[in-house]
Amino acid sequence: MNYRVNPKNNDKLSILGFGCMRFAKSEKEVEEQIIYAIENGVNYFDTAYIYPNSEAILGRVLAKGYRERVKIATKMPPYLIKKYEDFDKIFYQELQRLQTDYIDYYFMHMLTDINIWDRLIDIGILKWIEEKKQKGQIINIGFSYHGGRDEFIKLIDAYHWEFCMIQYNYLDENNQAGKSGLKYAAAKGLPVMVMEPLRGGKLVTNLPREVYHVWEKAYIKRSPAEWAFRWIWNHPEVTVVLSGMNSLEMVKENIRVASESEANSFTEDDEQLFSEVRRILQEKIKIPCTGCNYCIPCPMGVDIPTCFSCYNDREIEGKLSAIGKYIMQTSFKTKSHNASLCSQCGKCEIHCPQKIAIRDELTKVSKAMEGFYYKPARYLIKRFMKL
Repeated sequence: MNYRVNPKNNDKLSILGFGCMRFAKSEKEVEEQIIYAIENGVNYFDTAYIYPNSEAILGRVLAKGYRERVKIATKMPPYLIKKYEDFDKIFYQELQRLQTDYIDYYFMHMLTDINIWDRLIDIGILKWIEEKKQKGQIINIGFSYHGGRDEFIKLIDAYHWEFCMIQYNYLDENNQAGKSGLKYAAAKGLPVMVMEPLRGGKLVTNLPREVYHVWEKAYIKRSPAEWAFRWIWNHPEVTVVLSGMNSLEMVKENIRVASESEANSFTEDDEQLFSEVRRILQEKIKIPCTGCNYCIPCPMGVDIPTCFSCYNDREIEGKLSAIGKYIMQTSFKTKSHNASLCSQCGKCEIHCPQKIAIRDELTKVSKAMEGFYYKPARYLIKRFMKL
């Protein structure tokens, strides 16, 4: 296993992290997979309060003599926090499930903008974090992120975080926090954990036939999954890459790849392969947005790159998945950022290097992604989260 060092505390973390969101159905199989992973060098396990039965299963396995050999990462869902007492209510339930008295890497789960963090501050999160760190119950504090690049930078600068987690893969190089966000966080000394390296499997299955042909003609034979993992590990700024492994075969294969992957190891031929794959996938994409963010801020608050990114995902991930992501990324905020807010002022188009007809495209996004369900869903989300 290869390891990278957390510059904040010198923790030696396996570059492959075990994502615990979707365990195998059999707990016996899960235990076998977790123990095999630990015995072969994986020492970072990522779960969350809202992952069904995940914390409890992980806790039962680690209680069999493995707790001190690993780092546990789990998460607090901000939308379930309504008052100060809720912090302890959720946290101590997590400790009980995990059968531990401390969490190594504790996340604020799924932050999408600075306003959600500000709401937690108003409730008293800073006092609470300090108390838990003084007691040794939280070792490192960080956040996981789903949103646009500008809000990510604001969040990074809003608090003395000790780590963060972003979605990052070869297709999302300029989406969400993106490569610039990755480099910004790393430059501030933060270890960066990466989720969705395979986009939930979408970069492995149901790809265009032309993409498989690119991998097949490569000078070295590797699966689409291996190529995707190696692309991320080629970035020295990445500390840990999570994989939601649910079979022993997958665990073994990912450990093999992680044991062979190094930062800054790609050749020009490797880079050319990914350029070709991106070209093929981008031809399937309807809006040629690169996520440069020159078009924002929008006077009406529309997060144009995020709207376009979700719309383009329809071609790769499917309609339902893309719409779900769109609702999450435009509604889980104090202020909405959806496409239909566009006033057709045209200010954005002046600055677009790609010369995209942004106003026309936002109209298409609105029609495709904001059906009859959108406003009720947004209302329920905001009411539930008290945004």
